[in-house]
Amino acid sequence: MKLGLDIGYSGAKMALPMEKILLAEKLGFDSIWSAEAYGSDAITPLVYIGALTKKLRLATGIAQLAARTPTNLAMTAQTADALVGEGRMVIGLGVSNPQVVEGWYGQPWGKPAERIRDYVAIMRKVWRREEPLRHGGAEIRIPYDGPGATGRAKPLKSILHGDPNIPVMLGANTPGNLRLTGEITDGLVAMHTTPHNLPGKIKYIEEGLAKRADGKTLKDFEIVANVGVIVTDDIKGAMAEARKVTALYVGGMGSRDQNFHNQAMVGRDFGAEAERIQELYLAGRKEEAEAAVPEDYLDQGALYGPPARIRERFPAWRDAGFTVLRLTNVDETAMKLMAQIAG
Repeated sequence: MKLGLDIGYSGAKMALPMEKILLAEKLGFDSIWSAEAYGSDAITPLVYIGALTKKLRLATGIAQLAARTPTNLAMTAQTADALVGEGRMVIGLGVSNPQVVEGWYGQPWGKPAERIRDYVAIMRKVWRREEPLRHGGAEIRIPYDGPGATGRAKPLKSILHGDPNIPVMLGANTPGNLRLTGEITDGLVAMHTTPHNLPGKIKYIEEGLAKRADGKTLKDFEIVANVGVIVTDDIKGAMAEARKVTALYVGGMGSRDQNFHNQAMVGRDFGAEAERIQELYLAGRKEEAEAAVPEDYLDQGALYGPPARIRERFPAWRDAGFTVLRLTNVDETAMKLMAQIAG
């Protein structure tokens, strides 16, 4: 099993954990995963990291669709790939939520599934350079011919000859988007996914794969898990930070009636808990919301404990169908242990 290292968001000041990143390469990790929300972007850090490393794949986890036009992301990705060494860039995509799309990027939420389909198709057309760019999609049309158009648009072809096969993965969780992931992308950046619920998601992915014309099957498909690893004898203490993040996402990341993270918790059979966490968080009672996060929920989605417990629980992740374990909030001790176990 491959290992990835998640570097998350920048925080108030831009900083990269270069010691851990260089250790990841030394230990034989597969990939580094960046992120973006409404601060630092996902690609600039990867180019910097790529200049200081040689083998690690450099993946966005995730790049937000509303942040860039598909042609811009295609240009950025192929430029970065050319600079760091062709074959290293991986584009993980996601739609974020209406609060960010409309409140930060000033874009309409629209029809996310149709936009994803158009977006991926356009990126692949840019990279492959088979003909000047044309796309008549349900959400995105190139050349643009809508309100305000001059009528002078000219289909263009990328000047840069880059890698035509940069992998594209999708951050998805709903049945429809999981099917779409299987149908049009190279992999899933799994959200709220554990060995317990991955089989149900694979079913939808395979339904999407069955629609493909290129012969790609599940054995050709990447599934990237997001898992926290903390080596400790104090398992309850290890859950403290995870409680804060979970309460934020389940309780406050999105609106009361449209919160993907809350819905995902419900989907993992913690419906009453999800409702309670959201109720407390939106009422400003954040500490109570954190305390309401169930231990079983946290333990299912992470590897906490002394080395023997982590070794004992690792095979469930290895055998479930994940191809990459993206480690979050890990220190060097956890990285070294996981490299030994995944070996």
